[in-house]
Amino acid sequence: MTDIHVLKAREQWNNGTVKTIGIDCRFAGTRSGLGRYTRAIVTELLQRNDPVQYVLFVRSEKEEWTHNIKLLADCRLQVANFAHFSIAEQILFPRVLRSSGSDLLFSPHFTVPLLCPVPFVATVHDLILHRFPGNASRLRRFAYRIQMAMTMRRAKAILAVSSCTALEIGGTYGSSVHRKCHVTGEGVDEEFAPASVASVAAIRTRYHLKDPFFLYVGSRKKHKNVPLLLEAFRAIQETNRQLVLVMPEAPCHPLPANVVHLPNISEEDLPALYSAAECFVTASLYEGYCLPVAEALSCGCPVIAHNRTAIPETAAGHAMLIEPTLEDWKAAMMSPPKRPVHFTRPSWKEAAKNTAKVLMEVG
Repeated sequence: MTDIHVLKAREQWNNGTVKTIGIDCRFAGTRSGLGRYTRAIVTELLQRNDPVQYVLFVRSEKEEWTHNIKLLADCRLQVANFAHFSIAEQILFPRVLRSSGSDLLFSPHFTVPLLCPVPFVATVHDLILHRFPGNASRLRRFAYRIQMAMTMRRAKAILAVSSCTALEIGGTYGSSVHRKCHVTGEGVDEEFAPASVASVAAIRTRYHLKDPFFLYVGSRKKHKNVPLLLEAFRAIQETNRQLVLVMPEAPCHPLPANVVHLPNISEEDLPALYSAAECFVTASLYEGYCLPVAEALSCGCPVIAHNRTAIPETAAGHAMLIEPTLEDWKAAMMSPPKRPVHFTRPSWKEAAKNTAKVLMEVG
């Protein structure tokens, strides 16, 4: 950004006409939950008529998702090709932020440079590494806790994707931090709706799914508790159903009969896959929101899940919620919930409205 642009942005800010807000979009080009959240929130923010000029910090101007957003609002892209949790992020990203003319930074993730030169608002999706550090090294755990604590302390406001996450933040970091929390929610893309009969038939043919099937969409991380799903499915000895695992990682042990692993499903295929499933299942022990539950319900797919963390909040009374025991899973899989499911799809537009309100207030 040239000096004249900085001066112009500052003048507009001082006149109370236009705010300049930078958004850290470095995750937006990834196929991840954080990537989807960032793309969706940014797209909706840019379509609002707020008195804001946006600067989007991206890893590359050639990322596919950026091709349409430039036409939606008065915004510009600025390359910030710095990996998360890197030295460059800590040293070089603040320089880019300072030169951008941004008066406020919105980070859709808790990773904000420790020496961030402008006020910031950050989204906290969960405290997963507090509860399930997995195989993270001691150094990484230490760095995570330092980063999270600094973000909590210095943020002008914290956006939590669920009330459950907001309460957990308060319980971990105290009442002063909890008072800065705003529950802004998440949304489900409009494509996630009951698919046509033809689309369901096509998806069954494409992935060779002939029997009624339970569907799991997620990862095999420890807190996802996939082994319990496999154990329960093996225990019910169901020969007329399949269990379909949509997850990028390969299962760490041999699969029982009638279990299908699909590692490379495109996002475009997911609505039809949810619609084709007899039931969506997740044995996750910890979720800050659990978007697959909302996606499945939006497609009219019944859900079996644990009565834990944010899942009851996301399901809003439309799922079969059980305890995380083998016996409960066996009983649920033998008598799964039936269609239809009358679920109001959460809106990214509403989540963006809630987000914009906070950004305007603290800006």
